Amino acid sequence: MKQPKLLLLAVVLVWVNAAFAQTDLKKPIPFDSKVRYGKLPNGMTYYIRKNEEPKKRAELYLVNKVGAIQEEDKENGLAHFTEHMAFNGTKNFPKNELVSFLQRAGIKFGDDLNAFTGQDQTVYQLPVPTDSADIFNKAFVVLEDWAHNLSMDGEEIDKERGVILEELRGGKGAQQRMRDKWLPILVGDSKYGKRNIIGTEDILKNFSHETIRNFYKTWYRPDLQAIIAVGDFDIDQVEKTIKQRFGSIPKAVKPKPFGKFPIADFKGSRVAIVTDPEFPYMMAQIITKLPKAEEKTLNDSRESLKRNLFNQMLQARLQELTQQADPPFLFGNASYSGFLGDYDSFFNIAVAKDGNLERAVKAVLDEGVRAKNFGFTETELERAKAQLMTSVEKRFKEKDKTRSANYVNEYMSHFLEENPTPGIEFQYEFVKEQLGGIKLNEVNTLANKYLTNDNRTVIVMSSEKDKAKLPNEATVLEWINTAGKGVTAYVDKVVNKPLVENLPAAGRTVSTKEIPEVGVTELTLSNGVKVVLKPTDFKNDEILIGARSQGGTSLYDDKDFMSAGLSDAVVEESGVGEFSQNALKKYLSGKVVNVSPFVGEIEEGFSGNTSPKDVETALQLIYAYFTKPRKDDDVIKGFLNTQRSAIQNMKASPSPEMVFQDSLNTVLGNYNFRRLPISVERWDMINADRAYAIYKERFANPADFTFFFTGSFKVEQLKPLLEKYLGALPTQNQKESFRDLGIRAPKGKIDKKVYKGIEQKSQATFVFSGDYDYNDDNNWQLDALEEILNIKLIEVIREKESGVYGIGARASYSKIPAPRYSLRIGYGTGPDRVEELGVKTLAVIDEIKKNGASQADIDKFKAETRRATEVQMKENGFWQNQLIDAYTKGEDPKNLLDWEKQLDKITVASTKAAANKYLSNDNFIKVVLLPEKK
Repeated sequence: MKQPKLLLLAVVLVWVNAAFAQTDLKKPIPFDSKVRYGKLPNGMTYYIRKNEEPKKRAELYLVNKVGAIQEEDKENGLAHFTEHMAFNGTKNFPKNELVSFLQRAGIKFGDDLNAFTGQDQTVYQLPVPTDSADIFNKAFVVLEDWAHNLSMDGEEIDKERGVILEELRGGKGAQQRMRDKWLPILVGDSKYGKRNIIGTEDILKNFSHETIRNFYKTWYRPDLQAIIAVGDFDIDQVEKTIKQRFGSIPKAVKPKPFGKFPIADFKGSRVAIVTDPEFPYMMAQIITKLPKAEEKTLNDSRESLKRNLFNQMLQARLQELTQQADPPFLFGNASYSGFLGDYDSFFNIAVAKDGNLERAVKAVLDEGVRAKNFGFTETELERAKAQLMTSVEKRFKEKDKTRSANYVNEYMSHFLEENPTPGIEFQYEFVKEQLGGIKLNEVNTLANKYLTNDNRTVIVMSSEKDKAKLPNEATVLEWINTAGKGVTAYVDKVVNKPLVENLPAAGRTVSTKEIPEVGVTELTLSNGVKVVLKPTDFKNDEILIGARSQGGTSLYDDKDFMSAGLSDAVVEESGVGEFSQNALKKYLSGKVVNVSPFVGEIEEGFSGNTSPKDVETALQLIYAYFTKPRKDDDVIKGFLNTQRSAIQNMKASPSPEMVFQDSLNTVLGNYNFRRLPISVERWDMINADRAYAIYKERFANPADFTFFFTGSFKVEQLKPLLEKYLGALPTQNQKESFRDLGIRAPKGKIDKKVYKGIEQKSQATFVFSGDYDYNDDNNWQLDALEEILNIKLIEVIREKESGVYGIGARASYSKIPAPRYSLRIGYGTGPDRVEELGVKTLAVIDEIKKNGASQADIDKFKAETRRATEVQMKENGFWQNQLIDAYTKGEDPKNLLDWEKQLDKITVASTKAAANKYLSNDNFIKVVLLPEKK
């Protein structure tokens, strides 16, 4: 009776394979049926999708198919300026009332509420709650105002000039100065080389009000706009709202032609050689302009799969080159990618090690030629296919747990670039059907298409100090044109062994404790290992992994500090057991296993993630990191030398920002040896043998570790695997703790100035710090003080004074190694205003110390926190971090549930008390960056 069943199965398989083979690849890619897609009579497009992750939330976007590329010369920067004006007055929300209204609704300015401008688009994003009909309906009023009802008040335009001029100032530096030189060579006379999005100082200061109003009137029109709404709502009601509210926007009369802005083809290669005194590296980018790969038909989608496989395999080979005693570059990359406008590119980057640019460039290009001449191997292709299938399968498994913002990006891409959006269900079945049929020769032939000699631009960038060492244009072209000479076929080396062999007898669970209030189960295994489990249904295919043990680098003397700090890298770069890092990556291809050991100052542990089907492999890897850490002398030598070269480069041509941050950290660390900036001399203190020995010491006793698992699992199903691997670990009977090194920010008042940089720009950081009574009440008061300061500083220093683009406060507090707090305030501005704005910043603080925060600002903080916490309580990452924090500090994890009670304790009086307690001038550090003195 069994034979007919086997015959039936064979028939079914033949039928399925035949069906797959008969797919008509000429058919257009279908549009996702779960999206309601339409166009209003005035030309406006809309996309609507119901999605319940996160619940009671929606993502609303206004997407404009207009950016810097549409600007005339006198309008340079005004697409971006228009974006700013959307938050400075509309028909229904005058002046700054829009930001204030949304903050009261729990929407945080900058984090949630935001916008961005590019060469070809301007996008406004508005995440809103849907459990308030009033807020949800008003959100569509906001979108409509953005679409065609900006006030463009002259006074507000003039105030915003200062903010954008500061944004322009903040972006100045080596990268910007060099880009301004090489971009016109890359794109020729194309308009893309004449638009930098932010604009010029002259235009930003002097354009007329009417000029920006005309730009807005000309380009913000329905035929170039789309509304995207994804979230937990009634899709019919949302469509009705969109039609009623946006359908009434007048259709453009005699619209200005949209225009195309080609980048001219050219024969051969062009070379740009640029230097800057503040650029730390010597590097080359080789960019070949290619026709844009359209994705209209199913065959186009199949071609996209081939490009993905090609990129994966080529990048894996380049990564493998770093795993040797003398790597040829600091960083190397090669891939097919997007470019500008209607073009794609094949992009190579090579960052020189020890100033040997020729070797770096040829090493990267050699791999492309090797792929062109000899192709990839079948084993490489199978790994790449497995990895691609796993990533698509993961998205498919999470189809009902995908966040609304992810869908928005798909529909935005469809509107702006006509990229397909078939839906993950179709994509998963298509990839599953087509991937196996992609042959090696199909992928290998792509190299001939991408590695061409025309439309190729070589950009060489270096520090000014190395200008004499740079090749001339002829030499660069000689390197490029002769790359690949003498290359031989790639040999794929793999280890065909299990990750773990000869496993000892499994342990057992000796105690179990349930904490039902937070859904946590605590296990203690027979060897002393402790495990904290938090099963959730927040994701279908995600398990987060963590582990903590006290000790870290604090237990070692200063002479071993650098070795201790690199002990985790020594092992991670080497691999485990008989698996080098390269072999381990190959072994894990197609699996969702990301687990890394770390050694910090006061603790060591693991962090990572996996999937339910791969959790056993993840546990095997943890077992191997404990019992079979590997030390590969050649790889470690290459790693240390490569990093040494990078440090040398950075120190030889340091950026002003790096010098400022190093100075700030040194002061805050009270000039302790362990807080001094990295240097070649400090790096040379690392002893690889000592680092390896320290790693083994730090991970010698698994019983001193607590493991944390949060995600998609059942306790009873995971427990046998925990007993099999974690329970089998050899353990010791001793416990360790960290050592308090006594590193504290200095007491008293410190005012330090750092002079570095050729641009006329400054930074300032204020730090209040001191001893701290660590408890939930105080923590919440500090968090409230941080956000209230952010609200007020943006209101006063950015909006009222037009003095900064960004300003922010950041509070932090710790229980170990000692209870301490700090509150930092940082901003960037011009050197002529840095002191003035510092005084006004302190005046904001003094006002809170005198009167407390306003009730309006407290209500904004509470609304923002309430909305954010409601979402976070359904996130694996939030719970994992909170549980690790609670257990590490010896706190009750149930305290997390008291967040609403803690919010109620934030009052005008409590903020006044907190400001006076924590923002005392007695311990106040001020560090200011100023340009170099001439």
